[in-house]
Amino acid sequence: MYNDARVDKLAKNLIEYSTQLKRGESVIIEGTAEARPLIIALVKRAQEIGAYPFVRLSDDQIGRQVLMGVTEEYSKLACKYAKPLFEDAHAYIGIGVSMNAFETADVPAEKKNIHTKHFGKPIHIDIRVKKGNWTILRYPNPSMAQLARTSVESFAEFFFDVCNLDYAKMHRAMEPLKTLIEKTDKVRIVAPGTDLNFSIKGQKAVICSGRHNIPDGEIFTAPVRESVNGTIRFNIPSLHKGLVHDNVTMRFENGRAVEATSSNTDALVNELDGDEGARYIGEFAFGVNPFISKPMYDTLFDEKMRGSIHLAMGNCYEDAPNGNKSQLHWDIIQSHEPEFGGGEIYFDGVLIRKDGKFLIKELLGLNPENLA
Repeated sequence: MYNDARVDKLAKNLIEYSTQLKRGESVIIEGTAEARPLIIALVKRAQEIGAYPFVRLSDDQIGRQVLMGVTEEYSKLACKYAKPLFEDAHAYIGIGVSMNAFETADVPAEKKNIHTKHFGKPIHIDIRVKKGNWTILRYPNPSMAQLARTSVESFAEFFFDVCNLDYAKMHRAMEPLKTLIEKTDKVRIVAPGTDLNFSIKGQKAVICSGRHNIPDGEIFTAPVRESVNGTIRFNIPSLHKGLVHDNVTMRFENGRAVEATSSNTDALVNELDGDEGARYIGEFAFGVNPFISKPMYDTLFDEKMRGSIHLAMGNCYEDAPNGNKSQLHWDIIQSHEPEFGGGEIYFDGVLIRKDGKFLIKELLGLNPENLA
């Protein structure tokens, strides 16, 4: 469907830069048949370097039917069968391609929660994420173009531009922000419907520049768990488990979300009540990808939007821990660019970014005109 050279370049980047796969190592490649050209290119590239690709094909409609009949016993068995492969593999590449982003919208929430708790968390959070050598991406199709409100051809051009950009250059530009985060104590976020305060004192910062996500372009840390206070209104829609949440608004007291509403409040509250850690924040991040300027109902893209920040409800990452554990890790985004209402970020009382643009000298390289 797409230019072979662009697909081959993406496969080469995924094998050699993102996963840094070596001779004799194994890689799990998961995706749907719609991503066949990229899966074939990945298998070919892995074979060329003497690695061992193991392909797992999926299908949204089949997956929906499985979820409709999920039981705790089933999910535990699925985990048991998948666990040896995920524990043994050196790397993982997951290619998400959905013909219908809302395919699981009518699956009962309790079914989704069962599978997340007994399969998703133990396989993907406890094994894959902790091992560290993984990359997740999408593959362009008409459904994604429709969500992005553009033609298939235009979306494909955008997709390959954003996925094949110079991530090494982006990494260098993010190093000063990493340094600043790691010496900062107090953070304040001010935007329409938002005045949120928390501490990141002593927390690590992690640069994301094409190793784990494609597209990429974020740098994240985690708040001190009980330090979060105030209110935030997220102005970017969040598509989560087949449901769209508009205007997610939360009020925090001593780290815990004590009030939460959205256009699907019942589903939002159900997620936050899934376990004790789900009402606490496990991640705070800046999005800086210069090519992503508007939401497209796909968190993998939306959380990298230039001029944005996002918070993840639930589980923290091991490389930037704050002690919060949960089966949930839900990234929800707020843009500070003027068309979305603007916003300000303060570090220890100093305004470092306003309306999506960094203001202090050492961070100017992260502004879109300097990264594109």
